[in-house]
Amino acid sequence: MKKIEAIIKPFKLEEVKDALAHAGVAGMTVSEVKGYGRQQGHSELYRGAEYVVDFLPKIKIELIVADEDVEKTLTIIIEAAKTGNIGDGKIFVSPIEKIIRIRTGEQDEEAI
Repeated sequence: MKKIEAIIKPFKLEEVKDALAHAGVAGMTVSEVKGYGRQQGHSELYRGAEYVVDFLPKIKIELIVADEDVEKTLTIIIEAAKTGNIGDGKIFVSPIEKIIRIRTGEQDEEAI
């Protein structure tokens, strides 16, 4: 099992969610986060004063998938979240050692 964490632009959330749901992904966790990468934020003007926005709003999607579904899931996220512009985001994949569904006690693949 793998944990996929995708940091995407906020306006792409619905597209990614719909594409994953269409592919049969059972569930995900979504968080509003802030951060920056190579773009290092940007400058904006507000009432004539320039200020720097260091941290940009992003969405973090977390989901757990079976090993055989990782590549398919990554492809779906990339296709749905990509704009071709700087700041499209990143995806991280990590191994999961154990999953336990609290309500039933199911473990690992059965608990996804």
